[in-house]
Amino acid sequence: MAGHLLEVTELSTHFFTHAGVVKAVNGVSFTLDRRETLGIVGESGSGKTVAALSLMRLVPDPPGKIVEGSLLLGGRDLRTMSGEEIRRVRGNDIAMIFQDPMTSLNPVVKVGKQIAEAITLHQDKSKAEAWEMAAKLLARVGIPDADKRVSQYPFEFSGGMRQRAMIAMAISCNPDILIADEPTTALDVTIQAQIIDVIREMQERYESGVIAITHDLGVVAEIADKVMVMYGGRTVEYAGIDEIFYNPQHPYTWGLLGSLPRLDEAEKTRLTPIKGQPPDLLALPEGCPFVGRCAYERPECRDKWPSLEIVGAEHGVHCWIPADERLSARKRLPHFEKLVP
Repeated sequence: MAGHLLEVTELSTHFFTHAGVVKAVNGVSFTLDRRETLGIVGESGSGKTVAALSLMRLVPDPPGKIVEGSLLLGGRDLRTMSGEEIRRVRGNDIAMIFQDPMTSLNPVVKVGKQIAEAITLHQDKSKAEAWEMAAKLLARVGIPDADKRVSQYPFEFSGGMRQRAMIAMAISCNPDILIADEPTTALDVTIQAQIIDVIREMQERYESGVIAITHDLGVVAEIADKVMVMYGGRTVEYAGIDEIFYNPQHPYTWGLLGSLPRLDEAEKTRLTPIKGQPPDLLALPEGCPFVGRCAYERPECRDKWPSLEIVGAEHGVHCWIPADERLSARKRLPHFEKLVP
């Protein structure tokens, strides 16, 4: 379908190490439109952050390299841009809120100066104008006494305030796409809600597309329009938010949902963990990376990656289990009788 703000096709990013080739991202495809939020979920090591860094062209080379795929932003391929071209795009057209604001912000440079630098780099603004804009941005993301805070250093900010400062920097040039990598991790629930509100306000104001990377399915349920479930560097399932929660199709998605605590459960009800360990990215099977942890695996699961099966409007899954068997198996799982039909 033409006209997507962002169209990623068969993205593969590998790391070439002395131990072998780490296939961190392997054939991932998705689209994003204006005012749309894509949630990318999966456990650590599934390739979520590397996929985002690939979009930003921030994968360290060497050892990392985008080996395949196209990354079309408004019809322009980010992958084939020169270094100078991507520097003009990065921060201006596509921006990223990094996972750890304490290490992402320069500890010896004032917060206001770091935001102002992004503004002067991409906009025709003087240093004084950029400084004034930085203070206004800090106020917009909910930092009190922004006129004073703009002159402070990152260590003088709390964790939530540093995260807000990162958001202020990311939205300083009104980007078309905002990537938020674990934007609410290690924050209390009140601050989490405020951060989500800030991202929503930015999205509404600038009609931006948002990619939210998170482990927290509660956050996904709150902000996402559609979800991509990643495992072992691959997309195992993608769907609209309601379909993921009420009609999940892949055993790994079942595992993620089954491990969530629920308010309607009796006290001391045990969670259902996903058994086994994540795959070794140096020795991935030719087939589904979830093999070995999946209770329903069959011989072909190990030998060949299943093709995309369309199970509904904008709902696809990569799984060898026939659709009727998946439905029957899901109904027998604990925690699902109230969650899915």
